[in-house]
Amino acid sequence: MKSLVISVIFTVGSFTMNAQKIEPKYEKVGEIVKAIYFHDNGQIAQIGCIKNGKLQGEWVMFTESGKKIAIGHYDEGKRIGEWFFWKVDGEALREVTYSEGRLVNVIEWNNSKDITL
Repeated sequence: MKSLVISVIFTVGSFTMNAQKIEPKYEKVGEIVKAIYFHDNGQIAQIGCIKNGKLQGEWVMFTESGKKIAIGHYDEGKRIGEWFFWKVDGEALREVTYSEGRLVNVIEWNNSKDITL
C-alpha cells in the first residue's frame, strides 16, 4: 500500500515539475483562478482551479501525448473523495479514496475484471 501511495505521489509530482517549464496560464473567474499547466511539448499536463491560494475543485492530469491519466477533486488544498489514476498503457485503473487529504482505500481494476485491494 505504501508503495502505491509513493508511486501516485511521484506520478502527480512529476507532471507538476514538467508543467513548470512552459509558463502556466491563469484565468480569474470570480474568486476562483482556473489554472492550466503544460508539458515541455506544449500539451496540457494539468487543468484545475485555485481558490485562496489552495487547489480547489476538479483537477485533471494528462500525459505528454494528451491521454488522461488522473482525475479527482480538492477541497481547500486537500484531496477528497474518489480519485482515478489510469496506467499509461490503459491496462489498469486505480480508484483511490481520500478523506480530508488522507488515503482511505485503494482498488485496482484491470481489463480482465480482476480486482486487487
